[in-house]
Amino acid sequence: MTFPVYFHVFGRTIHPHLVMEMLAYTAGFQFYLLLRRKQIQPTVPIEQNLWIIVGAIFGALIGSKLLAWIESPSEFVQVLGTPAMLGGKTIVGGLLGGWAGVEFAKKRVDVTQSTGDLFVLPLALGICIGRVGCFLTGLDDHTYGTFTSLPWGVNFGDGPRHPTQLYEIAFIAVLGILLATRYKLAYTNGQTFRLFMAGYLLFRFGVEFLKPSYKPYVGMSAIQIASLVGAIVAVRLWKRGAQ
Repeated sequence: MTFPVYFHVFGRTIHPHLVMEMLAYTAGFQFYLLLRRKQIQPTVPIEQNLWIIVGAIFGALIGSKLLAWIESPSEFVQVLGTPAMLGGKTIVGGLLGGWAGVEFAKKRVDVTQSTGDLFVLPLALGICIGRVGCFLTGLDDHTYGTFTSLPWGVNFGDGPRHPTQLYEIAFIAVLGILLATRYKLAYTNGQTFRLFMAGYLLFRFGVEFLKPSYKPYVGMSAIQIASLVGAIVAVRLWKRGAQ
């Protein structure tokens, strides 16, 4: 296999990251709408829920960009003031920013009940699809792992590396299945979302050690610091909700 693995549609060559990213957004949102319709009685009116979704989108956009810039400050400085500075995103930043955006929107529209549980499975689906695009992109995506001699190492063009994108897909799939079988679709208390966030962020904290990323903060990257802080917050909130 030669990376990137391009898609050829109607005589046009399309980059895999673009295809899978758009598919991830579309599939995740459609799955969310399906789960909401399955709720016997939606906990939040549709008008307020739309504002919450808006908060999630803008929060995720800001968070994903901000953490990407902090993660790679030297690259950001090189493209400062050019359209290229708008490139680059991180899932961790998107999740944390989206979480903050939702909480801000809920305060603005006076929603007090938890709303995150309904997003868990759509998020899991979207992340898995998106990571397929990262894998097919290869070295250009900068989500690959360090070199390895393990038999499942993938040669993206410069030698066998840890396919950390596939590790993430496998972890998210297992986590999503466990949460789906443990809780019903009519979520209400926010505990499933907190477990999802804690599990995913702890995974990202660990798997980042297998990536050749910039780690200036006591041997850790900005993504690892953000993941660790976010996981601690999620666990504390989960424990509080379990009392």
